[in-house]
Amino acid sequence: MKKVSIHQPEHLPWLGFIHKVMSVDEFVLLDNVQFNKNYFHNRNKIKTSQGWQWLTVPIKKKRNHQNINEVEISYEQDWQLKNLKSIKSSYAKAKYFSQYSKDFKDIYQTKFKLLRDLNIELIKFIFKKFGLNTKIHIASELIDKSEKTELLLSICQKLGADVYLSGISGKDYLDVFKFKKANIKVEFQNFEHPIYQQMHGPFVPEMSSIDLLFNYGHNSLPIL
Repeated sequence: MKKVSIHQPEHLPWLGFIHKVMSVDEFVLLDNVQFNKNYFHNRNKIKTSQGWQWLTVPIKKKRNHQNINEVEISYEQDWQLKNLKSIKSSYAKAKYFSQYSKDFKDIYQTKFKLLRDLNIELIKFIFKKFGLNTKIHIASELIDKSEKTELLLSICQKLGADVYLSGISGKDYLDVFKFKKANIKVEFQNFEHPIYQQMHGPFVPEMSSIDLLFNYGHNSLPIL
């Protein structure tokens, strides 16, 4: 039974994203759908000594409707230096920060043209350090864009999926009957956010997955 899940490539994704990946056999980064500025495509949260804050990647706005794989990064300001300083200030004393910081910094300082490419490299880095071996696909390399359910269904069919694992929000838009007709079972993610020891006081949920990684390193996956 092959289980597949699909999600847009977020910037430094949160733990719910990682949990979805570890729950399936193959995972698809959905890069050929509309980009939403100041959602999680180009930003995410870290925990600092002053509470949580956004890390944002500025983008070049060319038109109102762009797919994720068309969005270009803006380098008018040195956002890389700013974000890396925030990360170092927040996590320099975390147990595993020194172990991962050089490789992380090398990726983050690379001047990728496309936001998608930066996000994918960071996602692959996080997956590797978490010890995830799930096979990864890029949606735009698999299939052309179509209607929302049809696109997800078409991807599942292309990969020979028996089960599609959807996020909980899929209950609001998925046409489960179409999947059933295609002999693909739909499951919805059941994610309970773990509580773990963080830097800087009481636990704050829904941070970027680097929060857990820098604190727990190779021990991160069992916490999920």
